[in-house]
Amino acid sequence: MKILRKFQKTIVLLLKLCLFTSLFATFFLVFGSQYPWLLHRSRTAAITMLTFAVFGFALMGVYGGYSIGVNKSKPIIQSMTISAWITDVLTHLELCIMNTNAANNPTFQYERPDLLLLIMLVHLILIVFFAYFGNYVYFTINSPEKCCVVTSSKIAVNNILPKISKYKKQYKITDVVLYTDDKLFDIIARSDTVFLYDVPITTRTMLIEYCYATNKNIYYNFEMCDVVSLRGKTSILDDKPLIYSPVKSLTAEQQIAKRTMDLVTSALGLLLLSPLMLCCAIAIKAEDHGKVFFKQKRATKDGKIFEVYKFRTMREEGSVNRSVTSDDDRITKVGKILRKFRIDELPQLINIFKGEMSLVGPRPEMIENVDEYTQELPEFSYRLRVKAGLTGFAQVAGKYNTSPKDKLVMDLMYIDHYSFLSDIKLILQTLTVFLKASDSTEAFKQSEESDFFTSEEESPKADESALPAEGSAKDDVSAVQEPDEQE
Repeated sequence: MKILRKFQKTIVLLLKLCLFTSLFATFFLVFGSQYPWLLHRSRTAAITMLTFAVFGFALMGVYGGYSIGVNKSKPIIQSMTISAWITDVLTHLELCIMNTNAANNPTFQYERPDLLLLIMLVHLILIVFFAYFGNYVYFTINSPEKCCVVTSSKIAVNNILPKISKYKKQYKITDVVLYTDDKLFDIIARSDTVFLYDVPITTRTMLIEYCYATNKNIYYNFEMCDVVSLRGKTSILDDKPLIYSPVKSLTAEQQIAKRTMDLVTSALGLLLLSPLMLCCAIAIKAEDHGKVFFKQKRATKDGKIFEVYKFRTMREEGSVNRSVTSDDDRITKVGKILRKFRIDELPQLINIFKGEMSLVGPRPEMIENVDEYTQELPEFSYRLRVKAGLTGFAQVAGKYNTSPKDKLVMDLMYIDHYSFLSDIKLILQTLTVFLKASDSTEAFKQSEESDFFTSEEESPKADESALPAEGSAKDDVSAVQEPDEQE
């Protein structure tokens, strides 16, 4: 296993090549039975194969690709299936266009959709097999990393521990301790990976330096200084290395491109989705004869207030401006379906067309939430630097009940790294939200409580050469009063 671990990157690469080769071969062998010239040297065959390869690799990059060892099998299947199916459809369309000529089809014909469906089914089977087999191989070679979790309170423990516990094959949690623990450095010494969550910045910096010196993998949560550093780039001023973090704002060209995309996409969306929206309106009206649309004041760029449009998913009587909870009795039967698949958001295309929202950006929060979150997190107002959006990084990567701070961090990551291509990527990635509808829209609910614990195994001695010097931040750790047990 030690030898295999040394070559694990090569093994993963070979598995990726095997999967892509299988998808490629399936497409051209099946369509080759209909078009024999597709398997021989020809201009059409070369262009079609190049199309499949380019779209295949590009979409794998957009959706996360064959990320064995990083993600569970189900998310890999979802992302790879979307990538493969879009590639199949686009390559098949290109094949039909190339086959339109005087010798074959004088006019365009969308030929053999039955073969396309067969290929998509075979591709799904191949992806499922390679996802489970790839993770089986990876986790047979790699045993779970021994992890310690260092936090500041029980509240912090209950925020981070359930997230890590979902990845049992990647991480084995051996210790969960306060950052003031007397044996902290010995606990870190016996761990492979260290999670630092909600630890004061000064102490966190010292612990990160210690983990770096002792070759430990590190995870730590974002603070505002980390968000600022993300947009930074290295700069050499004379002979002085510095990090330059410029103020980010959309250029005039970017604003024009973004608004143009918003107008075109919202207009096409309203036109193409009008039959679906009509069916939703009829279903809502038929259930309780109430209003079809729900309007609510939300905040957008520079704090400007506007009314957001949504399909009504809750009873009109007894509804108040508060976040949805698990098994909320205000939600109607039709509303449950609309919310599950995010169909209730479609009327916001009207807001986008009017210029009140953008297609991509931070989600517009209820005014009550903005006031509450800003009191807890003054930085929350920073997300109002751009227009609110229908979708965004926080919607693709997060869930309905993702904490306000984590949503804020993801929104600021989007704002500070904006590009037209990033908007296109997020729009394409929004398709994954519908595949994980059950957890992306799950409501706020109470999770099981966790507590601090340490393993019984004997700890190796901490590397004294890597420990902070006397009078440094190490003394600050032991000097901090232990948090109240009731936190």
